Amino acid sequence: MNVLMIGMGMVARTHVMALRDNTSGLRLGAVLGRDAARTDAFCDEAGLMLGYDVAAHVSLDDALVARPDLALVLTPPNARLEYARSLATAGIPTLFEKPLERTMDGARTVLTCFETAGVPMALCFQHRTRAAAQALKAQLDSGALGEVVHVEMRVPWWRDQSYYDVPGRGTFARDGGGVMINQAIHTLDLGLWLVGSVVQVQALMRTSPLHRMEAEDIAVGLLEFACGASGVLSASTAAYPGGAESISITTTRAQVTLAGDDLTIAWMDGRVSTHTDGKGAATGGGADPMAFTHAWHQAVIEGFAQAVRAGTAPLATGHEALHVHAVIGAMERAARTGTKAEVGS
Repeated sequence: MNVLMIGMGMVARTHVMALRDNTSGLRLGAVLGRDAARTDAFCDEAGLMLGYDVAAHVSLDDALVARPDLALVLTPPNARLEYARSLATAGIPTLFEKPLERTMDGARTVLTCFETAGVPMALCFQHRTRAAAQALKAQLDSGALGEVVHVEMRVPWWRDQSYYDVPGRGTFARDGGGVMINQAIHTLDLGLWLVGSVVQVQALMRTSPLHRMEAEDIAVGLLEFACGASGVLSASTAAYPGGAESISITTTRAQVTLAGDDLTIAWMDGRVSTHTDGKGAATGGGADPMAFTHAWHQAVIEGFAQAVRAGTAPLATGHEALHVHAVIGAMERAARTGTKAEVGS
């Protein structure tokens, strides 16, 4: 399958490595960027990594002439809508980096474009592919752990000021917000995937003295899940030097801790189960945001290609992405008003 990559931000090289190592017959055919010289240089580097030539384009119309089988959209969130409309109209199945768009309305519009056209789309929530997360999901879905009672999600990450000195980063106009929509969205998505939807939130969101930025670098939330469980979320990019994110789940049969890709289940009958995968040793929580394995992205891309071929649902659907967006939006409303906020759809 021929792949078109749109955007050359920090995560682009991760996608190139994922395509280099894929075992699903995927080939990076072209890259679309706004700057011709930069796009040419990126394609030259990608070609050396991949062992074949990669075409460079600055026009989407030109890039679509080759009729790619898949598209990867890696642009900042505020640059998604026009690409989404064109790709959906052209019938190109598309995998988006998170978040789906800068705003909830924009995310709905992107999803509508693809649903109206009947074209597959999905989100790159790569933390779902971690082996320990998959093992925990299987335990929860089977009912082996009993009912979920309480959930604690922690994202103690660090970004130095140079990260936010990049124009537009950490702003509402480009990124849609701060730590929640850009970093903690992965852990929040993972928690929702494991436990289910959230119906109501209370929250505190603020910018610490450690950063000069428009949006929040600290967010705290109290969550009410549809299943009846309570939840606590604490997320920050001001937690020097940064550490692995974690999810702890209290159930009627065990206490579960998922930290990075290490899973521990302390059963109430005295047993302790563990699941560890060394690939998850680094998670990008420190000063280097790209310090993590490309294997997770590889799994997402290969899974999406398989879903497109088989006509099945991808690992992370557009509707699931909308719910993550809705929870973050409800946290922002609750933080502004100092009251509880319902999570819309």
